[in-house]
Amino acid sequence: MAIRKKSNKSPPLLSHEFVVQNHADIVSCLAMLFLLGLMFEITAKAAIIFVALQYNVTHPAAEEQATESASLYHYGFKDLATVFFYMLVAIIIHAIIQEYVLDKINRRMHFSKTKHSKFNESGQLSAFYLFACVWGTFILVSENYISDPTILWRAYPHNLMTFQMKFFYISQLAYWLHAFPELYFQKTKKEDIPRQLVYIGLYLFHIAGAYLLNLNHLGLVLLVLHYFVEFLFHISRLFYFSDEKYQKGFSLWAVLFVLGRLLTLILSVLTVGFGLARAENQKLDFTTGNFNVLAVRIAVLASICITQAFMMWKFINFQLRRWREHSAFQAPPVKKKPVVTKGRSSRKGTENGVNGTVTSNGADSPRNRKDKSS
Repeated sequence: MAIRKKSNKSPPLLSHEFVVQNHADIVSCLAMLFLLGLMFEITAKAAIIFVALQYNVTHPAAEEQATESASLYHYGFKDLATVFFYMLVAIIIHAIIQEYVLDKINRRMHFSKTKHSKFNESGQLSAFYLFACVWGTFILVSENYISDPTILWRAYPHNLMTFQMKFFYISQLAYWLHAFPELYFQKTKKEDIPRQLVYIGLYLFHIAGAYLLNLNHLGLVLLVLHYFVEFLFHISRLFYFSDEKYQKGFSLWAVLFVLGRLLTLILSVLTVGFGLARAENQKLDFTTGNFNVLAVRIAVLASICITQAFMMWKFINFQLRRWREHSAFQAPPVKKKPVVTKGRSSRKGTENGVNGTVTSNGADSPRNRKDKSS
């Protein structure tokens, strides 16, 4: 992200600079159109597809609570409209955090251009990771994932989701999709775009894969685990920008990062390689959402393992670079011995005066020349 230069002149209407400066207002107006559509009977049916979750199914509750019923959800094409609306909401929230929190801190700290962009990136991601991690943990606790880990693979396919579960996945897809237009709105440098496209694409690939393959239970656990580790990294980087001597957070993050990769592989192999492999129903069925076949299981495990290996490779390169910088900073500077050169100019300076400056006691002073002539 480049530093925005504020000028008194307003840019031309619908120009590049106008869209960048006012993108939050433009997106807010677009989101308000969908909300206003709910107020009119003619447009309500179309607007509700964007605002509310679709494909709800009412199921009777347990026998002791037969008077109540539970609303569960599955996925479909209409979810694309819902994801689009909440992508607009994510852009608005992004702009609010940027303007009312991060920009104020940037003005106080006077960061350089490089630190400015990294601080904004870590500030936005740390806020998102914290929110998503707390929300995901709440779902895990409320649906007894922690007390009964076998729920990760038991009763697959998990084609019916609670409201919280489906809304969580819709929000995740919306947030990472909003990161694409943010590259334009935040004036991201060209050299930073490939790196950001890679990790945005990886997030969307894995979240959408877990959502479409009905592996939402496993996906939720892995996302919470990954988000917690990433939150620790970005919050440590924020503290590092305020005080460059702060390194404790990075040390803790390095340990948890490796443990997070190991736990991700263990849970994935345990769920996909053992739990689903022993399930009775192993037939591909698109109507019921059953993808528990050997080819899909191999593809899921391969994608997870390749991603974890890629992340470890990036992590090792990052640590090696930090160690080189730290060792170069700690190494004492080499002192060069001064070289004294004796030449004709130094001897002449000694004869005529101090440091080559002619004094009144020199041999060529006016008084000496007068004595010689007499």
